[in-house]
Amino acid sequence: MARKGNNNQPAQDELVLNIERVDKRLDMLDRRLDNIDSVMTSLVERVMQQPVILEVTCPKCGQAIQINIMSNVRRKG
Repeated sequence: MARKGNNNQPAQDELVLNIERVDKRLDMLDRRLDNIDSVMTSLVERVMQQPVILEVTCPKCGQAIQINIMSNVRRKG
């Protein structure tokens, strides 16, 4: 005697497990991206609080070029 409705049960269970696994991985990726965003924001805030000097040497003439980057950031108080 054939069972009705139970033929697809293992496939459906596997599909549900795969969907849950993908959902967990997306949550992990979202948390990692949030952490990267926080680190980058902190780094940029630190850099913007002080002057940055880039020194580049021209590959043709060998002359050194200095580029000063200054910011005008108001500190939160």
